[in-house]
Amino acid sequence: MEAYNLPIGLRSWFTQRLIKQLEMEKEAIENASKGKGSSNSNTHTLTPNNAPSLPPQFAPPGSQK
Repeated sequence: MEAYNLPIGLRSWFTQRLIKQLEMEKEAIENASKGKGSSNSNTHTLTPNNAPSLPPQFAPPGSQK
């Protein structure tokens, strides 16, 4: 692990900060799986307003500009 080569003071800070980060990530994953957190629940739904356009090579004949 990267903390092995750090001085003792930085090693201690690094490991504590890593623990804090992992706990925050775990909480975020749990909240996301419960449906909490983001107020925009349509982030993964494609609509005509947010769908990507069809690449020209796959467009039907006669519709290319």
